[in-house]
Amino acid sequence: MLRRHPDAKGGAGSRTNNDGKDAATDYHFIQELKQKPIDRCLEQNCQTLTVMFTDCSDIVIRQFAIYPGIPALLLFVDGLANSQLLNDTMRALMLPDNGAATVEAIVQSVLPVSQTTLVDNYGDLLEAVLGGDTALFVEDNDRAALLGVRGPEKRSISEPETETVVRGPKEGFTESLRTNTSMIRRKIKTPHLKMQAMTIGRESSTSVVICYMEDLAMPSLIEEVVKRLKQIDTDAILESGFIEELIQDDAYSPFPQIQYTERPDVIAGALLQGRVAIVIDGTPFALIVPFVFMQILQASEDYYERFQIASLLRWLRYIFMFLSLTTPGLYVAITTFHQELLPTTLMLSVAAAREAIPFPAVIEAFIMEITFEALREAGIRLPKAVGSAVSILGALVVGQAAVQAGIVSAPMVIVVSITGIASFTIPRFNGAIAIRMLRFPILIGASLFGFYGIFICLMILLGHLASLRSFGVPYLSPLGPLSYGDLKDVLIRAPWWKMQKRPEFMAIKDTQRMDSKLPDLIARDGGVNGSSIEHTFKSTEEGNEHGSG
Repeated sequence: MLRRHPDAKGGAGSRTNNDGKDAATDYHFIQELKQKPIDRCLEQNCQTLTVMFTDCSDIVIRQFAIYPGIPALLLFVDGLANSQLLNDTMRALMLPDNGAATVEAIVQSVLPVSQTTLVDNYGDLLEAVLGGDTALFVEDNDRAALLGVRGPEKRSISEPETETVVRGPKEGFTESLRTNTSMIRRKIKTPHLKMQAMTIGRESSTSVVICYMEDLAMPSLIEEVVKRLKQIDTDAILESGFIEELIQDDAYSPFPQIQYTERPDVIAGALLQGRVAIVIDGTPFALIVPFVFMQILQASEDYYERFQIASLLRWLRYIFMFLSLTTPGLYVAITTFHQELLPTTLMLSVAAAREAIPFPAVIEAFIMEITFEALREAGIRLPKAVGSAVSILGALVVGQAAVQAGIVSAPMVIVVSITGIASFTIPRFNGAIAIRMLRFPILIGASLFGFYGIFICLMILLGHLASLRSFGVPYLSPLGPLSYGDLKDVLIRAPWWKMQKRPEFMAIKDTQRMDSKLPDLIARDGGVNGSSIEHTFKSTEEGNEHGSG
């Protein structure tokens, strides 16, 4: 049976330095303990660990004897390690005739564990143990063995909640780093897929894996990603959003310059385009760099449906993105400055609806927009069972009550509703938030200068987008600068047999994705006519000819 160690309060076995502090606790961060070697004396190691983990009820320090009576010690975190595998490991160590007295010999010939590593300092040891591994100390050895006997996953693989698709894989990342990397490896089965590991966070020691295709990604891009990640010096990384804000090119821009996703197929597709993925332990969201504006309006389902459907949906998203950005501003500009643009009948109808409204159109728009955003946020924060119902009911009740009370006009309710629906068509949530934020400056510009204000805001916005970079790649690529070869996957999605090359707007080692043998073969063999395939109706016609003859 495994037992927890009793709490220790310094006292016996604790050593002090010149400052009067315990040697085991004279540190700020785990990285500093990489200079502290593991002692050859098992009792001294036990005392150091006992002092270090005082009042840590989840830490287990188990002393036992390896046959024939060699003292040993196991250190692990209760709940992170697999107790059954640990019991099997201890049973194997206690069997007679193993004859192993050194850690190296035990690892090579005795331990029934496939993943083992030797460490010689407390820094590396504690990072591994607090991450779920188990440490084995043996008397008269200045190195400890790390055993990969982590416990089972707490959450099973399920369908992504933020990127649902009608057609496509239904699996999403979990909070386990190794589960996520295994899902990526299952998609791309080649040794060219590299996964470079590092640790970030002085207190959290969060494991991060950089994924890239060695034969596709440019070394300069990989070096830049690694350099930025190594420059992060913070106490903890609790989610991928921490890293996203720290390594992005322009922190003050509302537009996302790094893509996040919880879908393994999206990561695999990005890696095959020469991009780099960053997988973080403890979150189901992975990061992809570089990221350009056009990808905000691209969904993974575009590549699973027929190209005609995908192209139609992309045009729909572009149109509704423009409506989501400018519809309130256009309404305010027309009703305030440019009434002559509306047909007379419609203008009279709008004027009659606004006759009893005490506020100008811009104030009316702000009231409704802010109310709609509040209802949307409330629907997200409430439990799923009541969130959608409350948000829909609230919108109907508030809108109808506001119109009847004479606070807002009915046309404004229609405009805000169209704007809200249009924002839901944007696949990337962070891109949709940026559009929603920029709607308000455009609304102010329209209230001050009419259409001129809208055009000025749009020109400023376009200039800002043109100035952005994502890891050296222009944000408006492939439209600015223009790359003719990549237009087949921007406004439309060309058939797969037409997309024989990978995107050219970013540097990549190998641009060839596929060859044209299959389309040429189908065309040569008759294509839609099927001249090389025997059909039933042909045999019937031949039979009729012979019968008539």
